[in-house]
Amino acid sequence: MKIELASSYGFCFGVKRAIKIAENAKDASTIGPLIHNNEEINRLEQNFNVKTLDGINDLTDEKKAIIRTHGITKADLESLKNSGINIIDATCPFVTKPQQICEKMSDEGYDIVIFGDENHPEIKGVKSYAKGKVFVVLDESELENIRLSQRVAVLSQTTRKFEKFSQIVNFLMLKVKEVRVFNTICNATFENQEATRELSTRADVMIIIGGKNSSNTKQLYYISKQFCDDSYLIENEAELEKSWFEAKNLCGVAAGASTPDWVIQRVVDKINLIKGEM
Repeated sequence: MKIELASSYGFCFGVKRAIKIAENAKDASTIGPLIHNNEEINRLEQNFNVKTLDGINDLTDEKKAIIRTHGITKADLESLKNSGINIIDATCPFVTKPQQICEKMSDEGYDIVIFGDENHPEIKGVKSYAKGKVFVVLDESELENIRLSQRVAVLSQTTRKFEKFSQIVNFLMLKVKEVRVFNTICNATFENQEATRELSTRADVMIIIGGKNSSNTKQLYYISKQFCDDSYLIENEAELEKSWFEAKNLCGVAAGASTPDWVIQRVVDKINLIKGEM
């Protein structure tokens, strides 16, 4: 059995930046998980004493607060500023951009439509910058019974599929007189998705590595599953099962944007070990 890594995988710019910020900060607490990868979160806590809080209400005597890559709500940011704590902003610049767009376009009187998961921390943050009407949807059908003005700005969660975003945009263009479209899907997300798609069309088994609470990693799994029935989403090498690889010729490996190289390498090493036992 051959093992092949996707042509694009793993850490994106925003995650690399956030990890470096957290390592340099040391002895700090993040407002929510810094990234959606438990393995890396545990490493940061063990090696750099970077602790994870659920939210700003859990702050006690901390001296430094790190804002997670997904950002926080505008109200929480104001509360942090008023608290006097040392704020270290690790929000991904590609997440800050839709926050700014949301605020600017709502200031100009546009209704805001966001393609994304309303419960995701990134979307909670982005949505909080809207001053007028804002709607978060995962499918264009959700817009059918919504009363929109004739001026709409549409943007996307950074980790969503471009094809679905296009469908929502097309729906709005047929329904609304003026539509301002902001493609806020991260390039790294798009490249990882395309690489996973290509590899999964050839592989007998696909291993997708990343946090099971990671939106971009789950998108890779869904894409892979479309083309390769034997696709599995794991967080670490301990979850691998020997039976997955029996009678397989090509094992494809892909990883989410918040998956560190050391986790990927451990998975590949374990697959090689299983391969040697077959």
